[in-house]
Amino acid sequence: MRTVEEHQAAVAALLAPLGEEEVPVAAAHGRVLARDVTAGVPLPGFDNSAMDGYAARAADLGRLPVRLPVADDLPAGRTGVDPLQPGTVQRIMTGALLPPGADVVVPVELTDAATDVVEIRDALAAGTHLRRAGEDITAGTVALEAGSPLGAAQLGLAAAVGARTLWVRRRPRVLVLSTGSELVEPGEPLLPGQVYESNSLLLCAAVEDAGGTARRLHFVPDDVGQFLAAVRAELADADLLVTSGGVSAGAYEVVKDAFRTLGTVEFLKVAMQPGGPQGCGTVDGVPVVTLPGNPVSSFVSFEVFVRPALRQALGHAAPGRLRAPAVLTAPLRSPAGRRQFLRGRYDAGRVSQVGGPGSHLVAHLARANCLVVVPEDVTELPAGAEVDVVLIEGALQ
Repeated sequence: MRTVEEHQAAVAALLAPLGEEEVPVAAAHGRVLARDVTAGVPLPGFDNSAMDGYAARAADLGRLPVRLPVADDLPAGRTGVDPLQPGTVQRIMTGALLPPGADVVVPVELTDAATDVVEIRDALAAGTHLRRAGEDITAGTVALEAGSPLGAAQLGLAAAVGARTLWVRRRPRVLVLSTGSELVEPGEPLLPGQVYESNSLLLCAAVEDAGGTARRLHFVPDDVGQFLAAVRAELADADLLVTSGGVSAGAYEVVKDAFRTLGTVEFLKVAMQPGGPQGCGTVDGVPVVTLPGNPVSSFVSFEVFVRPALRQALGHAAPGRLRAPAVLTAPLRSPAGRRQFLRGRYDAGRVSQVGGPGSHLVAHLARANCLVVVPEDVTELPAGAEVDVVLIEGALQ
């Protein structure tokens, strides 16, 4: 029986680093940066005001209140300003270029807001409410490192330092297949013994959440020959095939039966619950990961094995989910020799189990925001014990 870490390494080894492509900054949201971004300009790019108020010389504000003539009016965006003469002020807006000679901005709230001769009733020390050029980042330094996921803040920074395009990793193209003669398209009438097919939708969403693009392969026949023909016809433009179902010890396991004839996919047990039956290898040179068919087993297996492998191939500096210690609100049990991944609700350092350990409990999975990890050598834990949790959908990412 393979350990969790051994199977993680086997799956990760199947996926080579993805290629790079250059895209406009506006099209890079959700992508992974492939090359460092160097700041073309400093931030801020010039000394400017942090407040609406009056640019002044601190030496002129020794005795308050004081009345000083307003020599100029400085809106944001003005590109040229005159030096500030002693004994005067210049009205200035937030973000406007600071006039040479000014060393403090007096907020308008500390004045009578006049535009000709202003009365300043209170003042602050020199250097207050000023933004100095380069205090955020200097020109020529690395603004964003390769491996950074590109969210709103990162794209804002890229644009602010002058980047028009970014080099990102190509998205992995993942073919998703669920098998089983009992599966029916959602919305169609169900006969006794049939269930609605949901795993492919679950896995496609998980692929996209990990940064890939997913394509569903619908209702492939349970006949070995037809199964292989249908799969091979779709592999040409895929970076990875993920299947669910057909890999356990039953008599009608079409995925295992079909891929075993090729001799390039290994099927085995992993010391975990849920998700013991696993498989990985290649079909016609394309990486394949086979997951169990029970929905919770399929989801947990994807989280533990496929998601980190995809994110590693994408070049993420930190491919794993965020983890956190948490205190149990109630006791729990776990089977010996298996690493347990229980569904839980994490809140402010405490975690409660959601439902039981059954791999069919999809409604409980939908209410979870974390996986509670119980090591192989632990069979029970009391309320108040500290556990490791993996934060998943609905929690901090």
